[in-house]
Order: sequence, then C-alpha cells, then structure tokens
Amino acid sequence: MVKITVVIDNNVPAFSKLPLYGEHGLALLLENGKEQYLFDSGQTGAAVYNLGLLGINPNCLTALVISHGHYDHTGGLAAVLTHTRKRIPVYAHKEIFMERYSVSHGGRRFIGVPFKQDYLTSLGADFNFITTEVQLTDDLWISGQIPRDTVYEQGDKNLVTLTSSDDYCQDMIVDDMAMYYVSPKGLVVISGCAHSGIINVIKRGMQITGVSRLYGLIGGTHLGPVGRNQQENTIQQLKKMDPEIVATGHCTGFAMMARLQQTFGEKFIPAFSGVSIEF
Repeated sequence: MVKITVVIDNNVPAFSKLPLYGEHGLALLLENGKEQYLFDSGQTGAAVYNLGLLGINPNCLTALVISHGHYDHTGGLAAVLTHTRKRIPVYAHKEIFMERYSVSHGGRRFIGVPFKQDYLTSLGADFNFITTEVQLTDDLWISGQIPRDTVYEQGDKNLVTLTSSDDYCQDMIVDDMAMYYVSPKGLVVISGCAHSGIINVIKRGMQITGVSRLYGLIGGTHLGPVGRNQQENTIQQLKKMDPEIVATGHCTGFAMMARLQQTFGEKFIPAFSGVSIEF
C-alpha cells in the first residue's frame, strides 16, 4: 500500500481542519512502508510549513524526486533541503536546470529552477540525474524521460527555451518525469504536470511496469492551458482506460477539473492541499 498526500497545491479544501497553505505549485508525499518520498516541492517554502501541520518531519524523508525544472515544482527545494538537515538523494532529469520562460501574457517571464545546482548541493542535495526508468522499491518507479507517442499531445506553445543561436523555441520539457506505484488493483500514476501529455505518461508507466490496468491517477495534468483538441482526445482516452480514482489539481485548471468530475463522477477527487489517498 502507498499513501499519497498532497502537501501543497493551488487550492485548499473548504472542509480542511488544518490551516494549510495553498500556492501555484505542487508537492506530493508518498509513504510506502518506512519509505517517504517527496515528489516536487511547490513554489516556495510553504510546503515545509504544510509538512509540519501534516505531522511529517522533513528529516525523515528518504529521497526527493523532481518532476521537471519549473519554479512551481522546485521553488521549495532550498527550504526542504534546509529542514532535512542531512544529505539526501534528489532524483531528477539532467535537463532540469535549462533556461526557460513563459510568454503566455505577452511578455517573457523566467519560470525555470530559481536556484543554481551548486547552491542546492551545498544544502544537502545529492543529485541523481537520470534519463531512464529507476525502480526505487519493489512497487515504486520513476519514469525517466517519457516518449512522445501520441499525435494530439503537442505541449504548451507558450512555454519556450533559449536556443544556442540566442533565439526562442517551444520548450518540449524533455525533463518531464512521473512516478508509478504498482498496486494489487493496477497502476497508479503520480504526475507533476504531465508536460509530456498525460496519456504518454500513463503509457510509459504501463511499459516499464508491465501493468496494463490503470487504477489511479493523481497530480497535475496540464490540461488547463493546452488546446481543445488535446483536451478532448485526452478525456476520451481516459474514459477508455476507466480508472477507479482520478485525483487532479494544479495545472489541470478548474474548467477541466469540472469536466473530469462530470466524466468520472464519484471517482473524481480534487487533489487540493492536505488531501490524502491510500492506494
């Protein structure tokens, strides 16, 4: 069994009994037996505050896993590392420190990792840069780089990176990674933003684990900012896969979360700060 808790998300449930923070960002805690993995760190140090309210000591974390090099998933790294008070493995793709920007509002805004690698290393990060899958335990995996197989998952054209000729092109976010848990009921997909396309993310999990049944999905999907064609095709593919749990938030956006709730009914759970699910 794995227990997955949303440490921080854009939103906090109205029914929350704890004064948790919300911010534009994501961090998930995976508790698998005695192992505790923090998947992303949110935008600021608020994730550390929420961990405390949730009764989690950062010093007990087994490792950190970074889904990709955007500020809203890595901005809390310095605070988390400071509170772990030890050297700790950090699994990430080798391209997380790319220079990257958003042009979604007319200007050009830096959205990459807000820290230098050397600084994070000085705080205790032992970086394990990967491009292929990593098996952390008997039933827990990191995807490695995710192949782009679907035609309709084209990414977000408002996200760009600097080229060698000092020009800008669409950032395909090759460092996008996910995690997978193999439960007795099927595959559980743990996604940061799914810039690779959530269907590609799911297919990658099925490929490396050998599990063809999708049981659950939790995390960000980036369905909010993408085009209607990608949104509609993704919904149709998810319906065919027929998961038992669909828990999304962050970059999914309210409109697409409403669509997922309409599609999956009681199987849908808003993955807001403090929400915890056992798989």
